[in-house]
Amino acid sequence: MAEEEGEMDDGGMPWVTARAVGDRGEDLVCAHVEALGWTVLERNWRCPHGELDVVAHDGRELVFCEVKTRRSTRFGEPVEAVGPDKAHRLRRLAWAWLEEHGQRGATFRIDVFGLLSPPDAPPRLTHLRAVA
Repeated sequence: MAEEEGEMDDGGMPWVTARAVGDRGEDLVCAHVEALGWTVLERNWRCPHGELDVVAHDGRELVFCEVKTRRSTRFGEPVEAVGPDKAHRLRRLAWAWLEEHGQRGATFRIDVFGLLSPPDAPPRLTHLRAVA
């Protein structure tokens, strides 16, 4: 199973390292959106269909945040990892979250945060609003 330290994720990085990179990206995104005045409602919400990285409220509407963190652009910019299929899946997950939380008719959007975090440079954040 990929949860063991020595096993690799799809990018050839040990799973534990990849998880740490992803967790750090989510931490930085949460700090960023809180600095914008948003309220983080939930992190890593899971259901049988998948996971939402961050659920927040920007003062007007719910924002389901997909966070993609990379250490390099070897496989492209982090935000490029969210194509039409992933965006559609995120929308289904958002609907599931709304259902579970009794907020079926709430307005929402899905934002993608790409964080490029090379080991030898400060992180660079890209924020795409309303992608799906």
